[in-house]
Amino acid sequence: MSACCTAASDWKTPRWVRRVRETFAWVLPSAILVLVPKCPACLAAHVTLWTGFGLSLSTATYLRWVLLFLCVASLLFLIEKRLDRLGGIFSYFKKETEPCNTK
Repeated sequence: MSACCTAASDWKTPRWVRRVRETFAWVLPSAILVLVPKCPACLAAHVTLWTGFGLSLSTATYLRWVLLFLCVASLLFLIEKRLDRLGGIFSYFKKETEPCNTK
């Protein structure tokens, strides 16, 4: 058997650890997306309050957009991963990989 065929069936982490990790992968970007302030001045105030590090208004604006982009991108990635696992619409666009050699 080749290495690619045995690697898929070699799970070392328990199932409950994988489920907790997957749950946090969904909860963390969702919570950040909900809790990001709409106003850049409010974001600068929150950063200053919790870290003691002051931000300018333009930096807070860029930081807000980066946070929003990363949260949406990670949620889209998780959705694509879930749809791919279920054999959804994104599996049509993926290249077919070569099957494992069983020599």
